[in-house]
Order: sequence, then structure tokens, then C-alpha cells
Amino acid sequence: MKTRQVIVVTDGDEFAKRTIEFIAKKVGGRCISQSFGNPSILSGEDLVSLIMQTPHSPVFVMFDDCGYLGEGAGETALKYVATHPNIDVLGAIAVASKTHQNEWTKVDVSIDGNGELTEYGVDKYGVAEMDVGKQNGDTVYCLDELSLPIVVGIGDIGKMGMKDHIKYGSPITLKAVELILERSKGHVE
Repeated sequence: MKTRQVIVVTDGDEFAKRTIEFIAKKVGGRCISQSFGNPSILSGEDLVSLIMQTPHSPVFVMFDDCGYLGEGAGETALKYVATHPNIDVLGAIAVASKTHQNEWTKVDVSIDGNGELTEYGVDKYGVAEMDVGKQNGDTVYCLDELSLPIVVGIGDIGKMGMKDHIKYGSPITLKAVELILERSKGHVE
């Protein structure tokens, strides 16, 4: 069975769906639109089946826990997909949110609301936080358990005070995807 290159996105609301569909088309990839949901509703097995049906890579898959305390459905599905032998995860976009439990992950780099790279994590508005390499979010806790080549932190996809709105081309999300693709060194089919 052939492998598929995947970009993991830790957000699954309607804004994220529209933005990721737009970005996937822009970079010549595919978005598993059925992966959207707040919280995620498809299992890891269902997502792998859909990913393997796509004609080429990269494949964008959204995961969302809707603020669920601990490991929710989104993280369970994400772990299954990321560790599947036929899935090659190129990187993850760790999306900021303010949750009650303040889950966080390590990020390699973040992109702030002005589109600038920063070593600090960012909040949901794209404003740099105080911690180097630490991103707060909803569905990010399990990313540290996975061997991912790059984790890019950004604010709330498609929002960030209109700075990432689709009518402006979602430049922050696009930059995160371009960074992941650049780091994959041409592994995309």
C-alpha cells in the first residue's frame, strides 16, 4: 500500500475548514473536509481510509477536541493517524486556543499575527506569548508524544482579528503550510 504525506491541523471548526480547503487547493494538496468538526467525529481508522483514497499529497487533516479535558476524540484520532505505517506526517500546525485546562505543546517555531516568525508561542490572536517554544491550545497535548518533523504554532485559523481571514488569502496559515512543505524537502508527491 502506498503512503500518503499528511499535514496535521489541530483545529476543526467552520473557519478552519474553509481556510484549510482554500490552502490545500492553493498548494495543490487535498483536504479531508469530513475531518472538520468541533469536536472531531471521525475515528482514526475512518480518517486513514479517507486519506488513502486521495489521489496525491499533501493531505490536510483537521483534529479538534472542543476543549475536552484530557485526551479527547480529536487527539485519539490524531495519534492513530500520525502513527499509522502508511502515513508520513510532514508536520503539524498547532493552533492556539484558550482552554480551561491550558494544554500546551512544544513548537519549533510560531508565526505571529503579523506573519513574522517567532521563537515564542502565540495566543489565539497571533500575539506572542511569554514562553519560548510553548504553544497553548485545545488539541495539542499529544503532539509531544509523536515524532513529528516540525510543529508550527499559529493563532486561531482563519481569524486572528481578520489578519488570517480567507478574503485576504489566509496568509498566516499559508505561511505555516509553506514552512512545513519547505522543511519536507520535496517529499510531497
